[in-house]
Amino acid sequence: MTTVEKWMTKNPVTIDQGASIIEAIHLMKEKGIRRLPVMAKGRLAGLITDRMIKDYSPGKATSLDTWEVHYLLSKTSVKDVMNTSPITVTPDMDLATAAQIILDHKLYGLCVVDVQGSLVGIMSVGDMLRAVVEFAKNRS
Repeated sequence: MTTVEKWMTKNPVTIDQGASIIEAIHLMKEKGIRRLPVMAKGRLAGLITDRMIKDYSPGKATSLDTWEVHYLLSKTSVKDVMNTSPITVTPDMDLATAAQIILDHKLYGLCVVDVQGSLVGIMSVGDMLRAVVEFAKNRS
């Protein structure tokens, strides 16, 4: 079987834990991504996703106007909203095992770390689907 390393997105876009939620929103939109590993002093400190940001943001029924919401999000750091212990896998893990972890935990992606705990990639559901498509093409 193939490993996570073959299919993961290498050198993922990251954000520092001190960055604001607004910075995270802009970075995700600019790069067309839905999750950002959060770094502290060069080490993986957590994960923030577009869903976490939506859950944190005030709803449309709030009495806050757009500018107040923007101000609030610009003053809130990623550290305050992130998942501080994301589920991680290693590059040498079997792809099927990583897929099972995603299914079992109802996730959309996993942070990939090496033996020293350094972030080396992201394994998203999209990456897994690329692998499935490739496997299906090779079987035909």
